[in-house]
Amino acid sequence: MIYAQILAGGKGTRMGNVPMPKQFLTLAGKPILIHTVEKFVLESRFDAILVVCPADWLSHTQDLIKKYISDERVHVVTGGSERNETLMKGIDYIQENYGSHDDDIVVTHDAVRPFITQRIINDNIEAALEHPAVDTVVSAIDTIVQGTEGKIDDIPVRSTMYQGQTPQSFNIKTLVESYNALTDAQKETLSDSCKICLLAGQEVTLVRGENYNFKITTPYDLRVASALVETRD
Repeated sequence: MIYAQILAGGKGTRMGNVPMPKQFLTLAGKPILIHTVEKFVLESRFDAILVVCPADWLSHTQDLIKKYISDERVHVVTGGSERNETLMKGIDYIQENYGSHDDDIVVTHDAVRPFITQRIINDNIEAALEHPAVDTVVSAIDTIVQGTEGKIDDIPVRSTMYQGQTPQSFNIKTLVESYNALTDAQKETLSDSCKICLLAGQEVTLVRGENYNFKITTPYDLRVASALVETRD
């Protein structure tokens, strides 16, 4: 079976003084989250689409889905205290409600990347059906400088550098086994879901993203997103 998981658990601290997490802020008359969910509803191959959100915002999220989305495949699930705990809460929901099969895959996506395309979703599905883990990336435009304590340690070759986006997609059985194989210390270093599989020795396949598949994190990002919507309209 094929699942989608929209990760809407962030608190949005970099957005500044706003009354709610960034995924619930308005973009062109609708919450950012709804713009994102609408893109996934268009893909008929998903057996279920999970929206995983903070416990304190569960009722609010359910109300939004009821108001804007008329698709019985969409379910609202309570997330965890951080990203990968939220991811695994969604996986638990899938296995408890739909069972577990060796070829199950999940396409996970940030709720605040509303400009994802059907091409990116399709490429993730196709790649995840063939590979244990998939990451969506774009080539690095600027030179990447690695440094500590105010000094440069290394300048990697730019042609081998990418900027990570989402979706990140996984064979569910591989993801669960990889996560359970990690030590507590390793789990504390997880800044990215694909790192779960990397640390467990699994290969991660790359899928091409798009520069406009950006994450709305700051007030500047929200202004850019608003301008992009106006241009497309």
